[in-house]
Amino acid sequence: MTDHKKFEEITTSSEMIFKGKMISLQVDQVTLPNGGTASREIVKHPGAVAVIPLLGDRMIVVEQYRKPLEKSQVEIPAGKLDSGEEPLKAALRELEEETGYRTDNIRLVSSFYTSPGFANEIIHMYIAEDLVKGTANPDEDEFLDCEAITLEQAQQYMNDGRISDAKTIMAIYAWRLYLLTGQI
Repeated sequence: MTDHKKFEEITTSSEMIFKGKMISLQVDQVTLPNGGTASREIVKHPGAVAVIPLLGDRMIVVEQYRKPLEKSQVEIPAGKLDSGEEPLKAALRELEEETGYRTDNIRLVSSFYTSPGFANEIIHMYIAEDLVKGTANPDEDEFLDCEAITLEQAQQYMNDGRISDAKTIMAIYAWRLYLLTGQI
């Protein structure tokens, strides 16, 4: 059995550097397992959800401009958790807001940390089937196009760099596994 505290770092002080609407940045001073000290820059994030929306043999994706990349990207619907919001409710909300689709057939695929070396962001990824078309209602600062793509198109978008974010790439590989095995 592994001793999970073997490499634990003990925080001796913490300083909030920045607090924004989506993230905050703090710098912690820590005592290392060998008694030394180090500084850790930590991005705090409220968590997020992402949805693999399947419509027959296609997956619904959205394209939107991503300022940090200075280009548009094709991604699965996703968004941050509101304060106190349950991930399943957030997944259903984001699916409808960004694509207009609703469903009662949704289940958790996995929850994963995006970059645990410096951030605590966790994404809860769901798969949604039996979609019912409604009306999209994106946030007022969100401009996007919605498209239903095949697995072959998804692969081409990755090859072309139109899909390059980890959650969407993970979703495509999960979708491929689902098509091959019927399980995810």
